[in-house]
Amino acid sequence: MSDLVEFRHLKYIVAVAETGNFTRAAERLFLAQPSLSKQIKDVEDEIGLPIFIRTRDGVRATPAGQMMISYAQEALRVRGEFIAMAQAVHHGDVSPLRLGFSSFVSPNHLDSFRESYASSFPNCSIQLSSGTTAKILERLEQRSLDAALLPLPIEGAVWVVQQLAESPLVVCMRSDDPLARSGSVMMTDLAPRLKVFRDPDSHPAAHSRLIEMLFDAGIVPEIACRADTPSDIQLMVRCGYGVALIDQNTILEYGLVSRPIAGVQWTADTAFVHHHNADHVALPFLNRILQRGFRDSPNKRTALKKPESPVQLDLLA
Repeated sequence: MSDLVEFRHLKYIVAVAETGNFTRAAERLFLAQPSLSKQIKDVEDEIGLPIFIRTRDGVRATPAGQMMISYAQEALRVRGEFIAMAQAVHHGDVSPLRLGFSSFVSPNHLDSFRESYASSFPNCSIQLSSGTTAKILERLEQRSLDAALLPLPIEGAVWVVQQLAESPLVVCMRSDDPLARSGSVMMTDLAPRLKVFRDPDSHPAAHSRLIEMLFDAGIVPEIACRADTPSDIQLMVRCGYGVALIDQNTILEYGLVSRPIAGVQWTADTAFVHHHNADHVALPFLNRILQRGFRDSPNKRTALKKPESPVQLDLLA
């Protein structure tokens, strides 16, 4: 877009589009109508396309003009949010970001988020709260938390969900387990041994998705042991109660190893989540920053290069 198209021109375009009339738009902008008409015409000449079609009844946007209007509305909204955030940082008015997180989210993801927040919003603090996904979502709905890092899937229309990361789901077993002798675990070997699970009540949507995926793979699981945390899962595996599915990035305790699952490409996915009515001033910026980071992340690029039709499992453990 030409450097001669300034923010004021975007404001003019939006006003004309929303009022459907140059006269009413000029009144809203406290401009003379001929001046507004000329400036819109100058913009159209500069970019080489008509934004509006003039009629006796007012104006209507051209198809290309509608694109310009959408761009102008988004640019003005982002500009307003940026100024509000900068002013809040300058005056020290940014309240601490009350961030919840599940223990099934990799500590690396939490550290990366904290570093990104500190660099984007200097001198703005974070207050951390851990808990099960179900409990964290309840607190988000009650507004006692502003946002959270949680394993996917997150169901419900009230949530804004921005995926942060994905990593392969692998089988956790004892290092002396016969399955550890192979480079990967066959589904037929996994089926009778998979008995350690995260407590279904801690994240019902993830558990339902896991059961669905296992059924599709021909496994009818026996949920013999239920764990509240990744450490509890590893304890149960180490004590010989069965094997478990975990995030590949999980730091394993002594005596345990992990192996990939042959024939599938299930992933453990993590997201930034907040209620759509949450009003912390940093949230719009965080969504954009995190969306850009996930889109450009090496893990995401690698995942997109995998063979066609991968099977994805949106959960951790």
